[in-house]
Amino acid sequence: MSVALTGDDTIKINDRILADLADKDCGVLDPPNELASVKVGKNGNALFALNQQGNIADLVIRVVRGSADDKYLNNLLNIQKNNFSGFVLMDLDFIKKVGDGKGNIAGDTYIGSGGIFTKNVPAKNNQEGDTDQSASEYRIRFSKCIRLIA
Repeated sequence: MSVALTGDDTIKINDRILADLADKDCGVLDPPNELASVKVGKNGNALFALNQQGNIADLVIRVVRGSADDKYLNNLLNIQKNNFSGFVLMDLDFIKKVGDGKGNIAGDTYIGSGGIFTKNVPAKNNQEGDTDQSASEYRIRFSKCIRLIA
């Protein structure tokens, strides 16, 4: 029987460990593209092609609105918007600690490079207690992301 105990994850952008994470899915890393394409042609002949777009990963991160991490990320976003050509691309360490139920812990680490913001931060005004209005959501795309398990 295999088990996975998770919940003590770390998200680091550049050299900053984000501590002001919000609720729900506060960090989601998703590769939006396929790594390879396959087509089958006449007589069942198969064609395979590597898709470099499969190395891209999108990060959606939710932090407490107005927090130190929100200010840090907003500052980076403004630097990117004000001097796109001079922007220093972001790095990512997305680290999941996975326990096996026997006291052993494995590191499930995603390392991203070449990160840029892809959207502005949305806002909402809600009068019925929707706590989403108290979170800032950032969308960052990394040109390369690899996964390591140790």
